[in-house]
Amino acid sequence: MLPVISIERLTKTYASGHPALKQIDLQIRKGEIFALLGPNGAGKTTLISIICGIVNPGGGRVLVDGHDIVRDYRAARSKIGLVPQELFNEGFESVWATVRFSRGLFGKAPDDAFLEKLLRDLSLWDKKHARILDLSGGMKRRVMIAKALSHEPSILFLDEPTAGVDVELRRDMWEMVRGLRERGVTIILTTHYIEEAEEMADRIGVISKGEIILVEDKATLMQKLGKKQLTLHLQQPLAVIPAELGDYPLELADEGNQLVYTFDAQHEHTGIADLLKRLGEHGIDFKDLQSSQSSLEEIFVSLVKGSRT
Repeated sequence: MLPVISIERLTKTYASGHPALKQIDLQIRKGEIFALLGPNGAGKTTLISIICGIVNPGGGRVLVDGHDIVRDYRAARSKIGLVPQELFNEGFESVWATVRFSRGLFGKAPDDAFLEKLLRDLSLWDKKHARILDLSGGMKRRVMIAKALSHEPSILFLDEPTAGVDVELRRDMWEMVRGLRERGVTIILTTHYIEEAEEMADRIGVISKGEIILVEDKATLMQKLGKKQLTLHLQQPLAVIPAELGDYPLELADEGNQLVYTFDAQHEHTGIADLLKRLGEHGIDFKDLQSSQSSLEEIFVSLVKGSRT
């Protein structure tokens, strides 16, 4: 299957001389939820802005559903809905007028039934005649989502869509994202709430200093890079780890009441059996144990740190 977005050797250097993007190669699959993660200033918003035709590329090529974003801008842009990070709304227009106008901008025939359902899904129907100027920040965010979806795009960009919004909107929005994916819409999102990416995304891309440092299926990424930990709750606290256990990756936690062993679950021999035997030999007893795996946030932090060295 051909990718719905194909990015080849994309670069962007601003007038200040700052290289925002460096030879980006990326393929986005049709119908997936792709999470783009990276620290502030990594190039996430610049990349999205170029794909959406807001910022001109410095070099390279971007195809959206087969349409070149420069040579065939209108066709490419018609496929895309964008919810930007910043709030930009026509303050004196009503909600209803705004979404109807946005739909018309893309040459779509009027469809009040579709727009009504869209506003109802976003809990905006009772605000349809309200001026955007008078809405709360969370409601304005909902209007931006409605505008982005008003022309029924097949690709939706969500740039930090839940930053600073209430829990209810965040829940409603992710429910809508799941519904859009079920209908075949491709979702590309950036987020600082890494637990959202961990829950929602099919694939994860990590960008740092203008370069894509990793693209991987979420499950594979968690499996390959996620370390597991075995936490032993000790019968008696330890002041220090015995020197004879220095070969094991052990740490004390909870004021010496816990002994934490980090291991790679992919290895055939995890070392757990040998560790437990050695602990028994040294008279270190435990009353309980539990295992846990690295979160996506921990993996992300380690990747970005590695790219900076």
